[in-house]
Amino acid sequence: MDVLALNTDAGHRLLARYHRTQNSSDLDQSINHFECASDLCPMDHPCCPAALFNLATANFLSCQAEGRHLDLDIPINLFQEALDLRPSDHPDRTRPATSMLQLSPNQLALRAERCLQRDEPRALDEVISLHYDALGYYNSEHACRGQLLGILAVMLITRFERRGNEEDLDQAIALQSEVLALCPVGHTDRSISLHNLTTQLSCHFEHRGKDEDLDQAITLQMEALALFPVGHADRSKSLNNLAIELSSRFEHRGNYEDLNQAIALDMEALALRPVGHADRSMSLNNLAIRLSTCFEYRGNVEELDQAIALQTEALALRPVGHTERSKSLNNLANQLSFRFERRGNVEDLDQAITLDREALGLCPVGHADWSKSLGSLANRLSSHFEHRGNDEDLNQAIILNKEALALLPVGHTDWSMSSNNLATQLSTRFEHRGNNEDLNQAIALNREALASRLVSHTDWSMSLNNLANQLSSRFQHRGNDKDLDQAIALHREALALRPVDHADRSKSLSNLANQLSIRFLHRGNREDLDESRENLCCALTLLTQHDPRQLIVLESLADVHLSFHRSGLDSTGAGEDTDSLNVAMHHLNAAANVVSAGLLSHLRASLRWVRHARQHSHDTELEAHATSMQLLDAYMSTTASILSRHNIMKDFPSTLAVDAASCALRSGDVCRAVELLEQGRTIIWTQMTRLRTPLDSLQTCDDRAAALIKKFRDLSSLLDKPSVNDREATPRVNVEAEETRYRCLVKDWNGTVEEICKIEGFSHFLLPPLFSDLQDAAHDGPIIVLITSELSCDAIIIPHKQPPTKIPLPTNLEKLQTLAARLQHRSTPALTTALTELWDEVVRLVVENLGGFARPGSQIWWCPMSVFNFLPLHAAGQYWKDGQFLSQFYISSYTPLLIVLIKARRHNRSLSVSFAAIGQDHPAGASHTLECVEPELELVRSLLPPPPTVSFTKITSVDATKSRALCALQENTWLHFLCHGTQNFDEPFNSAFLMRDRPLSLLDITQIQMDLSQHQFAFLSACETAVGDFKTPDEVIHLAAGLQFVGVKSVVGTLWTVDDDTVQCLVEAFYKNFCGDGKMNSKRAARALHKAVQSLACDKDMSLEQRIVFVHIGI
Repeated sequence: MDVLALNTDAGHRLLARYHRTQNSSDLDQSINHFECASDLCPMDHPCCPAALFNLATANFLSCQAEGRHLDLDIPINLFQEALDLRPSDHPDRTRPATSMLQLSPNQLALRAERCLQRDEPRALDEVISLHYDALGYYNSEHACRGQLLGILAVMLITRFERRGNEEDLDQAIALQSEVLALCPVGHTDRSISLHNLTTQLSCHFEHRGKDEDLDQAITLQMEALALFPVGHADRSKSLNNLAIELSSRFEHRGNYEDLNQAIALDMEALALRPVGHADRSMSLNNLAIRLSTCFEYRGNVEELDQAIALQTEALALRPVGHTERSKSLNNLANQLSFRFERRGNVEDLDQAITLDREALGLCPVGHADWSKSLGSLANRLSSHFEHRGNDEDLNQAIILNKEALALLPVGHTDWSMSSNNLATQLSTRFEHRGNNEDLNQAIALNREALASRLVSHTDWSMSLNNLANQLSSRFQHRGNDKDLDQAIALHREALALRPVDHADRSKSLSNLANQLSIRFLHRGNREDLDESRENLCCALTLLTQHDPRQLIVLESLADVHLSFHRSGLDSTGAGEDTDSLNVAMHHLNAAANVVSAGLLSHLRASLRWVRHARQHSHDTELEAHATSMQLLDAYMSTTASILSRHNIMKDFPSTLAVDAASCALRSGDVCRAVELLEQGRTIIWTQMTRLRTPLDSLQTCDDRAAALIKKFRDLSSLLDKPSVNDREATPRVNVEAEETRYRCLVKDWNGTVEEICKIEGFSHFLLPPLFSDLQDAAHDGPIIVLITSELSCDAIIIPHKQPPTKIPLPTNLEKLQTLAARLQHRSTPALTTALTELWDEVVRLVVENLGGFARPGSQIWWCPMSVFNFLPLHAAGQYWKDGQFLSQFYISSYTPLLIVLIKARRHNRSLSVSFAAIGQDHPAGASHTLECVEPELELVRSLLPPPPTVSFTKITSVDATKSRALCALQENTWLHFLCHGTQNFDEPFNSAFLMRDRPLSLLDITQIQMDLSQHQFAFLSACETAVGDFKTPDEVIHLAAGLQFVGVKSVVGTLWTVDDDTVQCLVEAFYKNFCGDGKMNSKRAARALHKAVQSLACDKDMSLEQRIVFVHIGI
């Protein structure tokens, strides 16, 4: 007999004796012999499978005998190796290795527990198979059968949650029902079995929506609660479970008794879980959710506040790392979002977005709550879009909601809500962009959502409402009457489901009223308009004083009363019903003042008020304009970056300030017109300079004033810091965090300004200046403000002490726009014709009225508005022999604002003159070299007074970089730039001086943090430095104006491209007149430029466009 056979036989004899005697040494020796036998069999030996099987059996018995359950992997792996070596047609090949072991219930339980801790699909299938095998040898009478059934049910539920196979869920319920049958009344484990079966029935309901599952779950949970009397350790858990099931039934059937009972149960459970209890956070969370649900359907804000307080406490008990933190984050975000919708506090919305983003970050892809977290963040971003108008928010919301919906199978209890949310956002995008595909998809999704909900579902009315809104949108864009009629029918059905105490009844009343009003406009049925007005009045009475939804209802009421006014239904004829018109304007005024609706919403409401008041020549038009300008300023101030503010300006009427002033002029109030222009013009520059307001006059006040000064300066410094301009390269979450931080700073800054205004003598601090203050701008000569709107065209002469004079001009906006367009073609014949027309229709009338305010040859200042910004007023005249020219009568300067002139004259002139000449002959990307740079800068040096009067610095060639030029600009109070210049018409703040490495942009100049109020003068010998932006003309965005706004008192700039020869001739003539006598005074710049231009007039080789290209801005 060979060695293999001897070892095998010895192992079997010892194993047989172990079964008789239970002597562990026999078992150990048996394992040793089987190991030797196995070692003697290579993998291709015919006896290898048998040797492995023998060794596996002995090892398995050893694990059982010594209770080494964690070592079971050793015999299982040996069994698997043996099976793998069997021929493919061997019957054992179809069996898993574990099926060869008759595991004990404890061993099975241990393997199940290990499997639940890891997501290994093969291991899960194996454990489930083991349990099914075990049920075969632990029959119905075995004491452990109930345990096996229960564990198998749990494993099947786990596999269902991970893979979604509903057969597993059905089988789990069947097994758990068998477990319950094995635990009759009085059995110690009956309560546990009741709870487990309830959980599985509830899960079944969530995925299939069968009411009988939920009813049975509640019945079982009530029985379980009865098994835990007051004082029982597990009563709080049972109270909590029953509350969850009742709340779920309320959400699907709308029976308030279920919700009330759920709240009572949650309150009892919370009382049983005091501070320090391990499950207190769960009870806090559940009660908060229930109170929040109660608020949704009853509208009691106190319940919502209580819910937020509870959820905040729950979140504090679930720190980073807690398994339930993401749920608490989502729930608190939901409740803050609800409160934002009712009160309009944007801080609630910002906090909700932050919480949602953290929650999403805690849910890995594939997590059970991933879809819910995606949808929650999507809804918050959609609200943020409605409040702030940022398209990125809406696009991201749609992307997130599509991802969330894709994760939910049709029939899932969250599917209809997710579908509805996506439909709403697609509909919103359609309203803003007009893509028909968005609207079609929204309607299809809402129809599916409606079909998936039972009529008794608490959100049935919401689905009806949303589908109705989208059908109405389709009617307005395609004109199919059936869509409108169906929308009205759906709104009526939704209203019937929202009784008087329902939180959304006012919304249903308003929506139905809007559709009836639309139908009146198309069919003229008075009953529709009457019902619409009645519904809106009812809706308004249901809203509290601070409810932001008032704005929508008030706007709708205004529309209805305007319809009455236009139709004449309440009077003798169309357009004669002044009562209805007055009521409409009253409602528009009220809508524009619903603060809780958010700045963007009531800014838009105020602009509607402006439009309707102007259309009907109503006496509230001026008030509407003033309100809109104030709100636009406030809305712009909450945006951190200058570029963002400029982009925002493009979304609103660029003529708001001039239209307001025109309205004031038509009413005869010239002073008010000037105030409105000053308030509503150059908003971007004004907001920047506010943050740099000196507070020297407050220094002598008390300690409280000193503290306010410090706070104002600190906050202003934080707000004035350059923001992130490359939003696309910055993570979205960082952009949102920065926006939130900035808005909080703005809120604190506004509060500080209000406190400063309470100090005696500072009641008008940073408020729009009064005309009496603005007149100081005319201290050295009159200012001529030029205004044009669709209704009128006027000039206003502002003298220093006398009342202003209004001069109606014999032109209009269309003619002026045509004139500005003609001036873009700068051939001499075209220019002379255009400049003559400018003289005849604008400038001549001003000159004729200036006699009493300015002596001939003195300096006057032009303050042009709108299209006047692009007209060379200083060059107007009759371009023929013996013709009259403005330059024969006065020296022209320009100013973007009156207050800028006042500030420029406020500081004394510095005795020292530090003069920097910055020239760049070959900037980055340039196609040719500016040959004139060195000669011109040397010419400037030669014409300036010598040291010590002037300290001269020249920066040229490779030294003239962006950073070096910026430093020179800050360190020197007198400047001369000679380089390529460019006006960027798409992004005017990117207009720039071109330096050797990178452009020195207007944006760079605005972000200079130091005080430049001592800077005296800048000569900009570069192209296009005083052009401006055609889209937002009254923001005056160009390099020359930018230098003046940051503090430079006097600036010479150019209206268009300038020739090298022109520059050299003019520079020489300018500096000879400017400082030829050895004195440096920035107030002499306008006269010096005037004389220099006149001296070039006799140069027949110089074109007209080059003679008039330079302009003076400032004092």
